[in-house]
Amino acid sequence: MKYRIEKDSMGEIKVPANAYYGAQTQRAVENFPVSGETMPFEFIKAVVLIKLAAAKVNMKLGLIDKKIGKAIVKASKEILKGKFKDQFPVDVFQTGSGTSTNMNVNEVIATRANEILTGKRITKHPVHPNDHVNFGQSSNDVIPTAIHISSMLELKNHLYPALKKLEKSLNKKAKEFDHIVKIGRTHLQDATPIRLGQEFSGFATQIKHGIKRIKNTENYLKELAIGGTAVGTGLNTHPDFGKLVAEEISKLTGIKFVEAENHFEAQSAKDAVVELSGALKTVAVSLMKIANDIRWMGSGPRCGIGEIFIPPVQPGSSIMPGKVNPVIAESVCQVSAQIIGNDTVITVAGQSGNFELNVMMPVIAYNILKSIKLLSNVSEIFVDKCIDGIKANEERCNECLEKSLAMVTALVPKIGYDKAAEIAKEAYENNKTIRGLLIEKKVLPEEEINKILDPYKMTVGGIIK
Repeated sequence: MKYRIEKDSMGEIKVPANAYYGAQTQRAVENFPVSGETMPFEFIKAVVLIKLAAAKVNMKLGLIDKKIGKAIVKASKEILKGKFKDQFPVDVFQTGSGTSTNMNVNEVIATRANEILTGKRITKHPVHPNDHVNFGQSSNDVIPTAIHISSMLELKNHLYPALKKLEKSLNKKAKEFDHIVKIGRTHLQDATPIRLGQEFSGFATQIKHGIKRIKNTENYLKELAIGGTAVGTGLNTHPDFGKLVAEEISKLTGIKFVEAENHFEAQSAKDAVVELSGALKTVAVSLMKIANDIRWMGSGPRCGIGEIFIPPVQPGSSIMPGKVNPVIAESVCQVSAQIIGNDTVITVAGQSGNFELNVMMPVIAYNILKSIKLLSNVSEIFVDKCIDGIKANEERCNECLEKSLAMVTALVPKIGYDKAAEIAKEAYENNKTIRGLLIEKKVLPEEEINKILDPYKMTVGGIIK
């Protein structure tokens, strides 16, 4: 491999000849060969957005030369279009402030800007990564700002549409299955009847509430730390810089961002992201509950509960021919477990650091964006490959209803709890249905028994008269 020599405050270092990054990026690559996982490109793009907005604001304020500023803007726009993806090699597990990633972006933009101006791949002249690309900024306000921007963009562009699609699909099934009565279950034991549609309406509402929970975190996510520089005081930047950059980013993204109410909170704490992660975890818990219920209801096909048919998507066994498993629901559960784990990482990272700076920001960024992406993708898959194709097994639902001892519950207002319990016990011991035993013992007239034991009426509440 061919190299060129770059310099920084620590001296000379070899950098790949064709790289757009410089010395500080190279040092980070050599210092942190930890995981092979680099920062998500969605996060890199958020940092680039900040650089683009900062260049525009700094030109407007007369703080950098317009020729330099325009080159920074042009280079930034190229990266935002997907160019130079391979120029961001820094590992996630790096310096806790994310300085290595900030400087990586600064160097790539500066080098590309210099190439635009001079035709040569030069890192520091005439555009300098610190003096121009990073003007008015610090890693300490850029990285938390990028976390908020990238999270909001991923919520807007991917997660909300995916969750709304899931909610819509579940609501459609709730209506489709509303006429189908099945046995309810509590403690995994037979309980009073419920409509299959009612169960699915519960699932849909879980997702509806989940979307609202996530949206409730947005006000704090829309606050940006930019303008605070090193410790929140705004040293070495224009007093209006933070406000103007937030306005510029709002124009670029279509999301109304504002300068942080308090820069010291914005840089020393990561509470907004911890709150978002908690909301994502809650949705993951909802998804796991829904997926598990669907697995249970679809168990069988002959020796399980079997109240619904789940779409078959692939062979289920390497040894048992014809076996088909609920693999999509299983994938949902695994994603949910991962998101719960990611939340634990973010919780620990959120309180890590002392005084004016959190020092686990890269891993916070990595995990919050991973959670959003996983949740978005698996919600889409859940709809397309499972929920939309679910069909009800009405025959099995009716069979279980008639066998259930819990049907006797509707008789309690008429014959009392103790008498109803005796009927249930006798029916169980003699392997008879509640209806059959009541008619046999002439507890009530047959017409009245059939009226009270109407399963659909039991699903609408109230006393059956």
